[in-house]
Amino acid sequence: MAIGRTFEETIQKAIRAVDPSLHGFQQNSCGLSEDSLSVPTDERLFVIANALHEGYTVDKLWRLTNIDKWFLNRLKHIVDLDKALS
Repeated sequence: MAIGRTFEETIQKAIRAVDPSLHGFQQNSCGLSEDSLSVPTDERLFVIANALHEGYTVDKLWRLTNIDKWFLNRLKHIVDLDKALS
């Protein structure tokens, strides 16, 4: 299996590899709350996807998660592209 050339491609591929029923970094059924963002769990990536689709800023997510802004900006890029395509 090849590795992606960009972070966006790689994270999408990793999500699909974990569960083939998932289509990537998109809105999902995980609940969205500040507690679910601040506590590291196996579902936090999907909660972040919901937060970005709901309009949370990178700065707000950084304050809640302490995840490096570079990663959050790359995830936001995926969401922005998804919105542009739909």
